[in-house]
Amino acid sequence: MRRPRLATVLRGALAGAAGTAAWSVAEVPVARAIGHDFTDTRLLGRLSPRGPWQVMGLAAHLVNGAAFGAAFAALGRRGVRDGVLAAGAEFVLTWPGMALMDRIHPDRREGNWPPLLTDRRVLAQEAAMHLLFGLVLGLGTAVRAPGEDDAETRPEAAEAG
Repeated sequence: MRRPRLATVLRGALAGAAGTAAWSVAEVPVARAIGHDFTDTRLLGRLSPRGPWQVMGLAAHLVNGAAFGAAFAALGRRGVRDGVLAAGAEFVLTWPGMALMDRIHPDRREGNWPPLLTDRRVLAQEAAMHLLFGLVLGLGTAVRAPGEDDAETRPEAAEAG
């Protein structure tokens, strides 16, 4: 398999950051509609020892999304189907980490949030937000850049050629 082009990886990073930005815009209205105040921005931001939690949480979330998008593209994935599947896999694999958040997060320790791991509203919100992220990531990586061929982005195409 050939190494992916830098442009492909950068496009993945931008698509991941865009997916996270869409998530960040949508998470507060979705949380309110579901009837709670959990957000990933707050989850990440309140763990930061410095700065306003809103800024720190958004920054951490954007960096995570960009890194995920870069890895997604570097692995030769692209398109909505792949984006949704990758985001869904990440959701399933990281959800058990909510047990740790239940033990260490300031909002849990202070009683501001119910137990996250077993809260169906939080689970539903996280599932919806991962779906949105996957859609945006997939749309951002769906079209090949000029000069980019399948052998550069699809592992199976590189092996066949």
